[in-house]
Amino acid sequence: MDKKALRSRIREKKRAMTEEEIVSRSKKLAALFYESEAYQNARTIYGYLSYNQEVRTVPMLEKALSDGKAVAVPKVYGDEMKFILMTDLSQVCKGYAGIPEPISDGPEAHDPTALVLMPGLAFDPQGHRMGYGGGFYDKFLASEPEHPTLALCYEFQMLPYLETEPHDIPVDTVLWA
Repeated sequence: MDKKALRSRIREKKRAMTEEEIVSRSKKLAALFYESEAYQNARTIYGYLSYNQEVRTVPMLEKALSDGKAVAVPKVYGDEMKFILMTDLSQVCKGYAGIPEPISDGPEAHDPTALVLMPGLAFDPQGHRMGYGGGFYDKFLASEPEHPTLALCYEFQMLPYLETEPHDIPVDTVLWA
């Protein structure tokens, strides 16, 4: 199946989920996330603010803040993505493609060891990822390759194998429920 058809199929499955299913699976994923070595070792989380039917990340990021971790979320500037530190995750507005972004332009996060949460439409057990097509995370990780990475997804987003391109950067850990 080509990328366009696969993206369409996964989006269809996500749209078919009820809010209750999304919240329930997100809670299961949150428990797996908190137990993960990646979370426990992280001083800083470069998260993202969930959009549409994505795994609900805000409660996870709020817990990270209450656990004493720094939290930053992406903001898009043209074809570049920067992570902005946040202490109040309600201070957001619609940004690139309608995705929630920080209202503020700073302070920008600079922690080369921060755990990066990777959004995506599909993943495989080798950590290959099909994003939404903007290439923002691949560009960011190409410029800052030392970050540990982790993805959270629903079980139907896990595929046995994904075709990749040379610029695609795999995720270190994928958790699904």
